Amino acid sequence: MWQIVARREIAVRATDKSTLIGTAVMLAVIVGVLGFTAWGESREKTYDVAYSSTTARAMAEGIAERAGDIDAKVSIDPVAVDDADAARHALEEEQADAYLHSTKDGWELLTLEEADSELRDVVSQAVEAIVLAANADSAGTTAAELTAGSKVTLDQIEGDSELSAIRWVVGYALAIVFYFASIMFGMTLANSVVEEKQSRIVEMIAAAVPLRQLLAGKIIGNAVIAVAQMLVYVAVGLVGLSLTDFSFALPALSGAIGWFVVFFLIGFVVLSTLWAVAGALASRTEDLQSSSTPITMLLMLMFFGALYLDGVGAQIGSYIPPLSAVLMPMRLVDGTAAWWEPVVAVVLLLAFGVALVRLAERLYSRALLQTGGQLSLKAAWRLEE
Repeated sequence: MWQIVARREIAVRATDKSTLIGTAVMLAVIVGVLGFTAWGESREKTYDVAYSSTTARAMAEGIAERAGDIDAKVSIDPVAVDDADAARHALEEEQADAYLHSTKDGWELLTLEEADSELRDVVSQAVEAIVLAANADSAGTTAAELTAGSKVTLDQIEGDSELSAIRWVVGYALAIVFYFASIMFGMTLANSVVEEKQSRIVEMIAAAVPLRQLLAGKIIGNAVIAVAQMLVYVAVGLVGLSLTDFSFALPALSGAIGWFVVFFLIGFVVLSTLWAVAGALASRTEDLQSSSTPITMLLMLMFFGALYLDGVGAQIGSYIPPLSAVLMPMRLVDGTAAWWEPVVAVVLLLAFGVALVRLAERLYSRALLQTGGQLSLKAAWRLEE
């Protein structure tokens, strides 16, 4: 019987307009983010830097000469203006991106709003190099001699810094996806339960389908749709990532993302039982917000715990269900978990899931046919089946 219920849930969810629209929107967001990233990486930027004095002209031209060496995708175009007022007018009319002029302490780069980081970095480094070279020449030496031995290079024992940054972004994205998918599909499941209960249709269904199998069918059906949707997101994300400059990270991330799908499936099933109970405790759709609040708080705890736990706390938390469903994949993506750790975490999560499913099945079967008002967990536990 549970297979019939599951097939019905899959058919309903797969043709539901809100599900299809939500999937399309999420895919559009993923494609948009990856497309914008790829476009931003390949786009060359030219900044018009205004000047109003001979000294500032020499500095602006020096910056333009060095810009390509500092950032290959940034070029500087010096623009002459009469004075500071003319420069401000050019900025306000968007005829120039910045105004460079000298001060008693050095140089100032004036912009209409906050300066782009690329422009700020190029100007700062170029001015520093030009001033250093001029001061060294005045002292009868060279900039190379003055800065000899001062270069600092970055390195790390495990991996490389660029890959570490990508790992953090991907881990953060996976946590967000788990959170929103659990909320969206969980609320859909809870609404399905409470709507059938409120319309009294569940009484006819219960006469033909054992409540345990009804619960199993609903959870499995929603899990199939959720995992299928997740696989589409992951596939699109990986294809999009392969088209950017970060494609080199795919071999290091593929195994961790595979584990994420496993943890997502188990974690989603575990949480789905709680959403089904939330729907069974409510007698009306209006009651669902109250009965589902503990689950929402649990998801927020899992999400923020996964983001802010660090060091030993993250290691311990990655074994504690249901937090491990989010935190262990993040550790795998980050490369800080050994090969055996997700195996242990999965076993513990499965054990927790079995115990929770048994508990939820009892609450669900006792509360589902009660229509006298919203039930508390304590009241539902005491009811006779």
